[in-house]
Amino acid sequence: MLLIFLRLFFVLVITQGSDFTSCDITLGSSLIPDTNPSWRSPSGLFAFGFYQQDDGFAVGIWLASKPEITVVWTANRDDPPVSTNSSIELTGDGWLLLHTTDGEDKNITSQNFQATSASMLDSGGQKLVIGDQLVSSVSASQHTSGKFFLVFQGDGNLVAYPQIKTRGSIDSYWSSGTYNSYYKYLNLSPTGSLSMVGFGVTERVLNLTRSLESRKNVDTVIFRATLNWDGNFVLYSHRFTSPSSNLTSIMKMEWAALQDPCDAKGICGFNSYCSSSTSGNFQCHCFPGFLFVNGTRNVTSNGCYRNFTDEEACNRKLGLQLSYNITVLDNMMLLAHYAYSSVMNLSKDGCGQSCWDDCNCWAGLFAEDGSCKKLKVPIVYAVLNKSRLTAVFIKTSFPYKEVKEPHLRGSTNINVIVAERKKLVSILGITLGCIALMCSVLAFSAFFFYRVHAHRYQAISENVDNGFYRDHFSLRAFTFDELQKATDGFKEVIGRNSYGEVYKGFISDGSKAVAVKRLERMFEGEGRFRAEITAIAQTHHRNLVRLLGFCIQGATKLLVYEFMSNGSLEDVLFNAEAPPGWKQRVGVPLDVARGILYLHDECEARIIHCNIKPHNILFDEAWTAKISDFGLSKLLRSNQSGTLLSVGGERDGGTRGYLAPEWHKNTLISTKVDIYSFGVVLLEILCCRNRMEIDVLSTWVYNCFVDKDWSRLTGDEEVDVNMLEKMVKVGLLCIQDDPDARPSIKNVILMLEGTADIPIPPSPTSPHLILV
Repeated sequence: MLLIFLRLFFVLVITQGSDFTSCDITLGSSLIPDTNPSWRSPSGLFAFGFYQQDDGFAVGIWLASKPEITVVWTANRDDPPVSTNSSIELTGDGWLLLHTTDGEDKNITSQNFQATSASMLDSGGQKLVIGDQLVSSVSASQHTSGKFFLVFQGDGNLVAYPQIKTRGSIDSYWSSGTYNSYYKYLNLSPTGSLSMVGFGVTERVLNLTRSLESRKNVDTVIFRATLNWDGNFVLYSHRFTSPSSNLTSIMKMEWAALQDPCDAKGICGFNSYCSSSTSGNFQCHCFPGFLFVNGTRNVTSNGCYRNFTDEEACNRKLGLQLSYNITVLDNMMLLAHYAYSSVMNLSKDGCGQSCWDDCNCWAGLFAEDGSCKKLKVPIVYAVLNKSRLTAVFIKTSFPYKEVKEPHLRGSTNINVIVAERKKLVSILGITLGCIALMCSVLAFSAFFFYRVHAHRYQAISENVDNGFYRDHFSLRAFTFDELQKATDGFKEVIGRNSYGEVYKGFISDGSKAVAVKRLERMFEGEGRFRAEITAIAQTHHRNLVRLLGFCIQGATKLLVYEFMSNGSLEDVLFNAEAPPGWKQRVGVPLDVARGILYLHDECEARIIHCNIKPHNILFDEAWTAKISDFGLSKLLRSNQSGTLLSVGGERDGGTRGYLAPEWHKNTLISTKVDIYSFGVVLLEILCCRNRMEIDVLSTWVYNCFVDKDWSRLTGDEEVDVNMLEKMVKVGLLCIQDDPDARPSIKNVILMLEGTADIPIPPSPTSPHLILV
């Protein structure tokens, strides 16, 4: 290993049959990917430097075997690959630095002292001490941090956990069973034995001396213990044959902690289950009524989310219990569960009925001992095991079209029908009949209305770009006189921005309140007007302010919106005598996030809003938050991941503090600019502060998060500390300078709802370095 590296191991490696001499690396030495990519150990078996990763290079230590190298450690493993123009330098003042093309220098070691030289050794020896962790990779070929970790605990036990660990020891899926607080480190010997060592005490965890029995034509044997991407702790041997200069090796798995890959808890994420085959392969499946978070099935997944809400399945507030199903999955077991209720001596059908009767129950577990356990979502650590006489009940919204997996053909589907179903069907039949009749009447009325007012539309068409009007015929076209009358001569101003003023008015004979926006800046207003209509005319969502119509009469351009009676988030949060309480504020971010999700993922043409801020978040009479002002928005075609801003007005648009760093660069902007703005708004909602520089706000919030000093954020206000911490972490993740480091809006919603794990956010004041 490179002598100046101190801690945090990716794998444990030990070499048998090679010397322990070193090759000194002098100060001022450097590495370049194309011409001089690595420093080798004396035997040439180990190398440190640049290795190929995707379209760039990563920095690490690898076993220089053939036909392909075996990476054993990666520096800054969660950083993106660097370009061919990067370099590594052991500087004259003793620091090992990575120079990147953007001018940033990263210290890729954990040293806190200046070195005089460095050496790449042949020993490969590494020790896992108390508190250290082995973290799996995300896949066999990608070395970024994965879903599992192996930790040497203070009690002397070596334990494997999933990263979604929530309840302590119940989440572990493998341990060495070596309970002794005298142990200080884990050692991998040259003979392939793993041992706990400390204070004169040694206990073998694994003895594989027999693996050295066949050594014919073998010059060197290297053992490697690693936590694989699938969570399995595995010991490999690499046997190098003569001649040694060829570095041809045979890799063999000598031992594995798990024989069934589904035994690794969390391998399939929340609300999904794992099924394995005799060949050792496995697959993840969503429970009925759930969809994959990443949209498609793959070998491993980030879990699944429900395709319906609580209100759809069990609505007690309205005094109406809607129909839903209980789907039974036989031979299903939960490696760990968090039941809120347990009932003994129930039949299998009785267990399903008990869950159906309980509005809080979303899953039930019928165990082999006859107990019935009731659970809430998320469901964790589920495995299909045909040898077990257990069953899991899943509550799904009705009607639910079940797509049966091939291995679930024997499962049954119990359609539990409520007593009021016949009455409900009758009510729905009468309602649909009335709606059909009303639609017929409206159709005839619309036809005659069109004939009567045809001359009015003809007059409007003389002032409107006909092609543009045809594209948006679903909106109502108002005349200037109509809107002047509706606003009483544009009398009551309810808002303004740099592009014009907003007036309150009434249409439909004074029965419907509207907001009329008048665009007054001519040159910039033309593009803004078309952008706003193009974007919002294609949308209809409960968290977006609805555009009702428009007016184009010469140079005059007006937009007609639904009226939002409770003003903007800026007024409520910062301009009111007293800001709203915690319970009123905590629901606003989810409303805004769901509106952004609709724009990013659910519209026919994806939309980047580009101007998310408190001033553009309005409240209707029910205090539902809605996003407004689409004048800066950008439309993305299906094959586009981002778009360029033009020089000038657009790049100077928006409000400073809410704009992502890439906004001011000559680069593509993506949906991640809205994530950044959302993060700033989220932090302002939590602490009720605005007009604070984002660097100051983010640093202040991060320091409060690190110190767990929540009173500095909320004062004496009574808050849900768990929800506050969750929202602070999400907000800090959203305002990362690197767009790729920000989560997608779908993941933001899942994290806020508690169905996805939230990683620890890095400090916003310095680059995110992983020191090793």
